[in-house]
Amino acid sequence: MKTQELRHFGLKAPPFFKEIDDTNLWLPPSKAALVDDLCDAVEARESVLLVGDPGAGKTCVLRALRQRLAQGCFRLTYCSNVTLGRRDFYRQLCLALGLDAKATAAAVFGAVSANIEVLAKEHVHPVFVLDEAHLMHQDVLDHLHILMNFDWDSRALLSLVLVGLPDLADRLRLRRNRSLYTRLQHRFAIDPITPDDASEYLTTRLASAGAKKEIFTSDAIAMIHEAAAGGLRDIDRIATRALRVAARDKSKLVERHHLVAFLEEAAP
Repeated sequence: MKTQELRHFGLKAPPFFKEIDDTNLWLPPSKAALVDDLCDAVEARESVLLVGDPGAGKTCVLRALRQRLAQGCFRLTYCSNVTLGRRDFYRQLCLALGLDAKATAAAVFGAVSANIEVLAKEHVHPVFVLDEAHLMHQDVLDHLHILMNFDWDSRALLSLVLVGLPDLADRLRLRRNRSLYTRLQHRFAIDPITPDDASEYLTTRLASAGAKKEIFTSDAIAMIHEAAAGGLRDIDRIATRALRVAARDKSKLVERHHLVAFLEEAAP
C-alpha cells in the first residue's frame, strides 16, 4: 500500500504482509485444538498427515507447532521442495540437517538414518515436516516409510508430518502407499477459517499496523470471508484491495460497496 493510503487510515505499516515473527503469529481460534493434537502426536513420537485446501491455515498451524515444541527435546526440519527424485530429496534433507550430501541415493539415505540414530542417543527427537507433500514423486513415497523403520520397526526415532492438499489423503490410501499410510497414526483435515476467525484476523492485523479504531464494517468482513472462501491468503489480497478503494473514496470505513465493484470484476 502507498504511504498516503496508510496515513488515511492511521496505519504505520501495511497490515497484510507475510513477514511475521512466530512470537507475533496469529493463530485462528478454531485451529487451537488442532495445534494441541499435533503437539500431542509429536511428543508421543508419532507421525501425522495434515491436509487442507490452499489458504486454510496449514502454515499458521505448522508455525504454531514449531513455537510450541521444546527446542532442547525436538529438532524440527522443514522441507517445502518435495518435487524431487529420491536421491535429490534425501540430499536436500542432508543439507537441512547440516550433513554432507553424498553422491548416491543409498549414501544420502544412510547419512540421514545415521543422524536420526545420533539424535536419539542425545535424547533429541527429530521431526520432519514435508510440506506440499501432494507433489511428491511416487518413488519418494515408495521409499519414505523405510526412513521410519528402526530395529525391525520396534523404535519410533522419527516423527514425520506430511502436509498437503486433500488429494494427498486419497493418494496415500492407494494400495501402493499402504506401508506409509499405516505408519501415519494421526490423520487430520484442516477446515477453512470461520467467519469469527476472519473478523478476529482482520482486527488483529490492523491493530498490529497501528489501527486505533474500526476500519472494516461487519458487512464488509462477512463479504471478504465469503469471497475468500475462508482462505487467509485471499483475505489478505481482498482486504488490501478494499483499503485502497476506500482510501480513494476518501472513506475512513471500508464498507460493503467498496468491495462489490472489484469482486464482480474478478468473478468468472
